[in-house]
Parts: sequence; C-alpha cells; structure tokens
Amino acid sequence: MQLSDIEARAARLAKTRAKLAEVVGDLDADIAKARRRRMPIIKKLVAEAEAERSAIQLLVEDNKHLFVRPRTVVMHGIKIGLAKGKGKIEIPDAAQVIKLIRKQLPEQADLLIKTTEEPVKGAIAGLTVAELKKIGVTVIEAGDQVVIKPTDGEVEKLVDALLKSAAETGETAPAGEAA
Repeated sequence: MQLSDIEARAARLAKTRAKLAEVVGDLDADIAKARRRRMPIIKKLVAEAEAERSAIQLLVEDNKHLFVRPRTVVMHGIKIGLAKGKGKIEIPDAAQVIKLIRKQLPEQADLLIKTTEEPVKGAIAGLTVAELKKIGVTVIEAGDQVVIKPTDGEVEKLVDALLKSAAETGETAPAGEAA
C-alpha cells in the first residue's frame, strides 16, 4: 500500500462529493423556487387564518356565558372556549429578590435560590497535562484518530449531514454503484 493508493481513493471521494454537492445545490434551488412561487398564497392564507382567529376570540370574549360547562368545545377540529390562565412570574431585579428571600424567607432560601457551580470545560482544555492531573481531570481519546474531512463550505455541511444520516440508518449505495 502506497500513499498514492490513498490519494487515488481521496480523488474518487472528492469527485463523488462534488457530484452530491451539485445535486444538493440543485435541490436547494428547486426548493427556493417553489418557496417563492407559493409564498404569496401562504401569506394570504396566514392573514386570513389570523383574521378568523381574531374574530373567534372576540366572539368568545363577548359570549363567555356559552363556555361555562363545558369550558371548551371542539368544532371542526378546533378547540374553542375558555381556560384558566397560567400567569407569569416577573423578576425585574434578581439580586434584590434573592436578598429579600434571604431576609423574609430564610428557611426556604435553599429551595427558592439556585446556586450553580460547575467546571468550565473550555478554560480547562487550555491547561497543561500536568495541571489537568493536579485537578483530577483526564483526557479521553486523545490518541491518533483518522481524519477524513472536506475543506470546503456550507453545501458540504449538508452533504455531511446526508452522509451521516445514511450511515446511521444503514443505507448504502444502490446496486451497481461503486462506493
């Protein structure tokens, strides 16, 4: 086995990936064209749906007596009626709220205040091996690993995702095609 044998296979891989990128590019162009063609009707229907939803909301608000029992009904696949609101908690000044919890509700402070401490992996990754050992951190899978990675752009990300998906689902090239 020579490096030239691997280079030949790399050339085949690059050629296949280029063909795949071209087909994916064509697909993207077709999708964009279809999106542009359909967008006016989509926008029109979204506006109509919102107008109908708003009209129903006003009718329900003006006729709450119709939704006592049951509080909701399903009409033509759409649930309509009244439901208890969930409300929303607003904390404008977290530091002040924490201070007041500690003062007013000290016995519940552990439940009401979240304290989080965790190592920062990005910073730890910059430490030397000796420093990592000192703090009990080990590096896993740091040995040589095979790298087969294209050096080109965005279309390649989609190509990689398609290839990964095919590998995960066990799909293979159709019969008669070389891998």
